[in-house]
Amino acid sequence: MQIKTQAIVLSAIKYQEKSLIVKCFTQSDGLKSYFIPSAFSSKKSNQKIAYFQPLNILEIEANHKNKGTLEHFKEVKLAYNYQNINTDIVKSSMVLFLSEVLHNSIFEEEKNENLFSFIETSLMWLDTHDTISNFHLIFLLQLTKFLGFYPQMQETEAAYFEMIDGVFSPFQGTSCLNEHETLLLKKLINLRFEDTQKNFHKEERQVLLKILLDYYSIHLQGFKRPNSLEVLKEIFS
Repeated sequence: MQIKTQAIVLSAIKYQEKSLIVKCFTQSDGLKSYFIPSAFSSKKSNQKIAYFQPLNILEIEANHKNKGTLEHFKEVKLAYNYQNINTDIVKSSMVLFLSEVLHNSIFEEEKNENLFSFIETSLMWLDTHDTISNFHLIFLLQLTKFLGFYPQMQETEAAYFEMIDGVFSPFQGTSCLNEHETLLLKKLINLRFEDTQKNFHKEERQVLLKILLDYYSIHLQGFKRPNSLEVLKEIFS
């Protein structure tokens, strides 16, 4: 079936010498993987390697056979041309990290326009704003709404957050955050991208990042911590 849709690049892996396998989250069909033969040949001018950088937003035409095999592009172009994500070291490191998280978190091979819109809108916001030190933390937390394990907001006055059930609890069990960690999480829950205050110290951001990745590991079977995590830590140290 011929389709025309937007797609967000989650990963691109070189296959043999000249080919590329690109994993995208598409607006029309959810998760799709594409095979690009001779991707490193200059003759493939309509499928330039630069298009497939992490979290690029593309407009594609493709032939979807929907047989569980690799699909093929017919045409590819940028749907949105980032102003500075690819040249700003902080933003590009953040995008690399988040692309790995999304690669290890999204398994839907069906349309999810709300999730697509959230990712797309978030990336455009990141590209056009400068106060971004909390962006990755807010993104990770908000993403859990679409993945099905956003913290339950009953009993938010309770002192501890229980990681397995995703609830706030008056009692500190073995799978609970401590009081300080729970306070940091509550503070993060109330933040939005547009909040410009310096809400956390760098040490607190590191604590929150660990909490969120632990939370993902608990709720997503086989979740892998991103290889770019140490780079991100270094950027914000």
